[in-house]
Amino acid sequence: MKKPNCTAEHAQYLRKRKRKLVVVWILRIGLLALVLGIWEAVTALGWADPFLTSSPSRIFTTLKGLYDDGSLFYHIGITLAETLVGFLIAVVLGCTVALALWWSDTLRRVLEPYIVVLNALPKIALGPLIIIWFGTGSEAIVFMTVLVGLIVAIMHMLTAFIATDTNKILLLRSMGASKMQILRKLVLPSSLSSFISMLKVNVGMAWIGSIMGEYIVSRAGLGYLIVYGGQVFKLDLVMSATVVLCLLAAGMYFLVVLLEKILVKNAES
Repeated sequence: MKKPNCTAEHAQYLRKRKRKLVVVWILRIGLLALVLGIWEAVTALGWADPFLTSSPSRIFTTLKGLYDDGSLFYHIGITLAETLVGFLIAVVLGCTVALALWWSDTLRRVLEPYIVVLNALPKIALGPLIIIWFGTGSEAIVFMTVLVGLIVAIMHMLTAFIATDTNKILLLRSMGASKMQILRKLVLPSSLSSFISMLKVNVGMAWIGSIMGEYIVSRAGLGYLIVYGGQVFKLDLVMSATVVLCLLAAGMYFLVVLLEKILVKNAES
């Protein structure tokens, strides 16, 4: 079936909204270009020591050098793989644990204090234990990534499950719905926005966990480049790896935003 033609007022609203989006993107790109331009000018004029602050041109040269020797995408691939694996494990395991805690009130009362304590624990303090348990390979870094994101996923989703409207739950129970039916028909759909919010938060936590793990133990990856660059005072290398991290984290975040649009569109249809 063809969609009905929209009214002139609605068409005008859509055009205005599209123009506003274009303006926002122009301002975003313009702000980035302005910051980079000022940064480059400050170092070129000698107002700041480029050895300490680097500069966009020096970062570009460093990235080109890493690309030419074939190591750029090697380090990116390692860090990206560790981050994605840790992120997915933390999300799946966290949602599963949150469901179990929602399902059993007794289990939730028993474990909730321990979850709060684990969330407050500085994960970096477990670094020596992680090295002993998992060695000095990618397994240790993935475990650190999971550890950082797991508790966040559990607490976000558990709070969302518990916050489900109790009146609607009572209504479904009065109609003879089982706990599984309540979960499928009410609790999970009502938690969609919280699930997306949890994913957005855990994107950042996953990158924090993987880089933290590479700080502790790594022989390759962007975190390794940052640590190595700091040790030998190659601050251009440190800034270059940091810029790549920002781009990767932004890309992963926008993928989550795209997933949000798809899920919301499917929920409305």
